[in-house]
Amino acid sequence: MLVKKLKEKLVRGETVYGSLFQHAVVPAMVESIPENSLDFVIVTPEHTTLDLAEFLPLRYALQSKGIVCLARTHSRDAADVARVCDTFDGVVVPYVETYEEAQQLAAAAVYRPLKGIVLEKALKEGKFVNQKTADYIEKKNENTLFIPMIESVPGIENLEKICSIPGVHAVFVGPGDLTTNMGIPGEYDNPELIAAIQKVIDVANGQHVAAGCWFGTTQQALRTIRQGARLVVYANDGLMLTHAMQSAFGELRKG
Repeated sequence: MLVKKLKEKLVRGETVYGSLFQHAVVPAMVESIPENSLDFVIVTPEHTTLDLAEFLPLRYALQSKGIVCLARTHSRDAADVARVCDTFDGVVVPYVETYEEAQQLAAAAVYRPLKGIVLEKALKEGKFVNQKTADYIEKKNENTLFIPMIESVPGIENLEKICSIPGVHAVFVGPGDLTTNMGIPGEYDNPELIAAIQKVIDVANGQHVAAGCWFGTTQQALRTIRQGARLVVYANDGLMLTHAMQSAFGELRKG
């Protein structure tokens, strides 16, 4: 139900706000999240030694707080995508570059449990075995969110086709990989990156798909909102702790 409401917000053109959780796996910490701050969380073990399974208790705690919990996969494997969607509220898939790849990944998320020849027919012809099956698939997956990450120049070039795929609910720019791919590694304020993000937002909006980009500072995140981003992914659990402690103890040490 939470995911359905989030998708409805995106369809209405509203903006949703979230963050990455890379380190926090203790469910009790959810009590510290202020009301009306997070619409969703993306749990990701990238750059850590954690496994997605370790985030499961957190997922249920977030659910009790009314916060959607998405998971970023390790791979672009359709079986991994389906597995994540069976457990979390949806999936964020890294480094999606082509229409064909995005179509298969979206199908793994929102056409579960269809597979094989029947799935291929549904993708190519838009036809299911019968209406009963079509209704079942729609009902089963209405609370699943699928978000491909756009992290390369080819991904941007193919974005219009990617956004046309049924089941692509939003797209999410990863600036680390994208700036490296563009030859401006780590330059998050570079005009070339800002222009690329604007292109992603404009193309996605043209297909009625929400778009956004991760940033670790409020200034950069606000910039993307002014550009038209509707999927706002700000900082991560570690960065937010750093920001809060710097602010608080910076003031205290000034006396």
